[in-house]
Amino acid sequence: MNNIGTYFEIPVTDMDRAIEFYSKVFNIEFIKEEIHGCEMAFFPFSERGTGISGSLAKGEVYKPSVEGCLIYLSTENIDQTMAKAIEAGAEELFPKTQVPNIGHSAEFKDCEGNRIALFEYLKDTQ
Repeated sequence: MNNIGTYFEIPVTDMDRAIEFYSKVFNIEFIKEEIHGCEMAFFPFSERGTGISGSLAKGEVYKPSVEGCLIYLSTENIDQTMAKAIEAGAEELFPKTQVPNIGHSAEFKDCEGNRIALFEYLKDTQ
C-alpha cells in the first residue's frame, strides 16, 4: 500500500519572488511550465528518493493563506533551514519543537503568505 500523499501545490501571487525565496531557503532550482493556464514551478523530484514533490502554483484558483492545509517540507538541518527562511523574508510562526522519538518541526510564513512547516527526522528513524 502506498502512502496517501502524492503531490502538493503551494499557491503564489508572484512566481519570480516565490522561486527566489524557495531557491534561497532550500538551495534548489525549479522547472517552470504552464499547465491548464496556470504558471507552475516544480520542485526537484528524484525517482529514487522517498517522499513526494510538488510545485509553486500561480493562477486564479490559487490563494496564498496561513489557513487550510499545511505542507511539511523535509530538511536535514531545521535550524539552518529556518535561518535561511527568516533571512529570505519569512516570519517564524512556530519555533523548533521536538516530536518525541521522530524528529523536530517548525513553521514559517513564506514570502507569499503561506504557512509552511519544516520537518527534520532524527538520524536513526529514517
